[in-house]
Amino acid sequence: MVTINDIAKQAGVAKSTVSRYLNGGAVSEKTKAKLDAIVARNDYTPNKFAQSLKAKRTHMVGAIIPRLNSYATNEALKGLENSLRLSKNQLLITNADQNREREIEAIYTLAKQKVDGIVLFAAEITPEHEKAFEESATPVVIVGQSHPNYHCVIHDDEKAGYSVGAYAVANGHRNILVFGVDEADQAVGITRRKGIEKAFVGKDITYTFVKTSFSMMDAYKLALEVLPETKATFIIGATDNIAIGIMRAAHELQMDIPNRLSLAGFGGYEITEAVHPRITTVHFPFHEAGILAADILLQLIEGKEMPYVEKLDNHLMIRESTQAIK
Repeated sequence: MVTINDIAKQAGVAKSTVSRYLNGGAVSEKTKAKLDAIVARNDYTPNKFAQSLKAKRTHMVGAIIPRLNSYATNEALKGLENSLRLSKNQLLITNADQNREREIEAIYTLAKQKVDGIVLFAAEITPEHEKAFEESATPVVIVGQSHPNYHCVIHDDEKAGYSVGAYAVANGHRNILVFGVDEADQAVGITRRKGIEKAFVGKDITYTFVKTSFSMMDAYKLALEVLPETKATFIIGATDNIAIGIMRAAHELQMDIPNRLSLAGFGGYEITEAVHPRITTVHFPFHEAGILAADILLQLIEGKEMPYVEKLDNHLMIRESTQAIK
């Protein structure tokens, strides 16, 4: 089955250009002629569901979030909502509660509500997501994950992972324990871990990896089991939530931070400033990610072509939870 993505690739144009063409929007005569020929050659029939959604601008944008208690998502939503409000657009928020089926359902529901575009805060992009994007024919910006066929705002997770791993090595730590997450989340489960491990290449490092979820409580329970047996002197949590769960377990086990264990996380969550000792972390510009997602989506809605990937920088914040080996 030929899709909009296939048509776009054959024509050498953006998917948004093909959507605009199929919905009767403005494209150049040269582009229209090229698309006419490709559509005819492939016997392509536009999706009836998508065409039924054709309407004038509603000035509504949908956002699909993974859960309501995510600091990273909430900070990004603030930037997204503020930018959309300033441009006279309304934001509709749907909580998928970390359920992939609910995410897919939300894409169709928002399209039926005739939103001008969708921002998806994604853990992963499955074929079912792609099918829903294709059939809804609504401009989409993905925040947090990279995909070759969609416009994405991502963080430099490999750099973040490397900065923490390299910091641990530079401070004399040779036995390191990482609490990571499932590879289904490519950014955190694969790319961030890859950065950490890259810092250990060519070094005499004893490295242990254990898998947990994004839940602070799950990390806490796992740490209660793992910490009494570990000989690691530096522990890395894949997120600040995970690091805080580890910190709670260490306190209960009377394992002093940082004298017995150095501890670091990722995100730069506000709570890392409130606990004692304050947690070494990598600060991600979540608020700026929301602003950038809004800008890209509004440009796509206007029919403009935009880069497919925008990568945001981050920086290591060294605090009292880590120290050099004495």
